Parts: sequence; structure tokens; C-alpha cells
Amino acid sequence: MKIKTYVEDLRTKSAAELNDELVAAKKELFNLRFQNATNQLDNTSRIKEVRKNIARIQTVIVEKANAAE
Repeated sequence: MKIKTYVEDLRTKSAAELNDELVAAKKELFNLRFQNATNQLDNTSRIKEVRKNIARIQTVIVEKANAAE
């Protein structure tokens, strides 16, 4: 259920807010990868979760772009 509510929340946001969230998620992914490379990351499954969230955000952006056409 958590994923459904997250996607519904994304769909209510504007394109600018989605882009901001996408940038934040990519920065978080970079930091997680950096921590993983230096053996400081405890929860490695967070990398997979953030990657999927980035894909979800990009999917909603494309949906909104196609709906605008």
C-alpha cells in the first residue's frame, strides 16, 4: 500500500515539483552509492528502493507530458 500512496502523491504534484523530487532522489542515490563504495552503508536495499522511486517519478513525468499533448 505504501507504493500506491507514493505514486498517487506524485500524480498530484506539478511538473516543477516532480523535477525537484527527481533531482533530490538522484542526489540521494549518488550519496548512497558513495557510502556503499566506502563501506559506510548499513542498509544496501535502500539503493534499490531509491532507483525504483526514480523510475516511478520519471514515469509520472512522461504520463503528464503525454496527457498534455
